[in-house]
Amino acid sequence: MKILIADDDPQLIRAMRITLAAHGYDVVSAADGAEAIAVAAQARPDVVLLDLGMPRLDGVEVIHALRGWTDAPIVVVSGRTGSADKVDALDAGADDYVTKPFQIDELLARLRALARRIGSGSADPVVVFGDVKVDLAVKSVTRGGEPVHLTPTEWRMLEFLARHPGALVTRQTLLKDMWGSDQIADTGYLRLYISQLRKKLEADPANPVHLLTEQGMGYRLVL
Repeated sequence: MKILIADDDPQLIRAMRITLAAHGYDVVSAADGAEAIAVAAQARPDVVLLDLGMPRLDGVEVIHALRGWTDAPIVVVSGRTGSADKVDALDAGADDYVTKPFQIDELLARLRALARRIGSGSADPVVVFGDVKVDLAVKSVTRGGEPVHLTPTEWRMLEFLARHPGALVTRQTLLKDMWGSDQIADTGYLRLYISQLRKKLEADPANPVHLLTEQGMGYRLVL
């Protein structure tokens, strides 16, 4: 079973990685909220262990983002002991809440219980940003519930960004994915397609908040 540990405490991640690996779990990790979403989309963990107080995006925001496309169990592991924090996390879609400091035996018992609930397979994610929903399984895009027509190349670009939400995708990576080679000169093709996607998917295409350009490097889809 693959577990994602999302926590900004490197010592805790190191200790939990060693302990969980010793019990046969495959472990991936993330040090902040945005990275947690990106790693989850790429690694497809069976269970997410999530701290609430992380930089960039806090735990509740991460839960909302993950619940847009995955039903993998989410266990909050947090030093926050207030009932309001627990209610917020559970209402957002968390399955369980463990308060730090915790006994590793207790965490392992909860993981075993969650393992019994996990199905044998998982579908491609549905990625949601703004009022846009990208269904990677059926290759469809809707905005405000209405279907959006994309050209095959526009879809290819959006699909790659949606499979790596929050991550910087370089121009070379996109060129290789879309045309099969990173040796193709980018003579404005990528700018053209990202501009077309913004016109179709952004509320204000001139001031995008989701389909962003990283000057001189590439593009990023922000959920």
